[in-house]
Amino acid sequence: MTDSTVAAAPPKHDRFISYVHDLCQDNRARAELRRGLGLPVERCNYMHRYLVPWLHRHDDVTYPDTRRAYYGVASLIAARPRIARQTGPANTSATAWYLRPNLGSALGEAVRQDVMKPGTAESALHLMSRQSSDAVHRTLPALTRQLLSGGVAVDWAVLLKDLSWWTQDRDAIATRWLDQYFRRSIPTGVTDTTTNLPEENER
Repeated sequence: MTDSTVAAAPPKHDRFISYVHDLCQDNRARAELRRGLGLPVERCNYMHRYLVPWLHRHDDVTYPDTRRAYYGVASLIAARPRIARQTGPANTSATAWYLRPNLGSALGEAVRQDVMKPGTAESALHLMSRQSSDAVHRTLPALTRQLLSGGVAVDWAVLLKDLSWWTQDRDAIATRWLDQYFRRSIPTGVTDTTTNLPEENER
């Protein structure tokens, strides 16, 4: 994936997130989308009626990871805890794509707000950076629920795009997640208090 690809905001992803939020206003639709949590597309039979028409009109999902990403994010949105269902998606489409918060940023914010312990958040990121797309999808339901329950927002459109490219560009995406995590998790004004080791002072 080139830098220009990363920087270009894909409006279709934001439109999809808005579409899923609208679907979730209906209790039956939300329940049926939620049934796909962590599952491969082949086991998401109740989701097809809602997602196939939209995807047919807006995106080419012949690549398996792309379709899995759409289904996975739709189920995550549908499974939001009640406290997180009170607000719709933030209007961040005007923000440059590379400036929008990714999953690493959300985890960093969770650490800043004491929603998660630093070791837990960092371990989750390092673990996912080594995992397949299928394993990451199985990890996300519990992780995003913890974030949302603690009042930490997730930019679903950014997550959707990252998951779509995971198999092809995992290392670059994981690096961006870790970069934003460490930028976000360090409290403002904290300085480096590392003390030099004795052997370093003797050099």
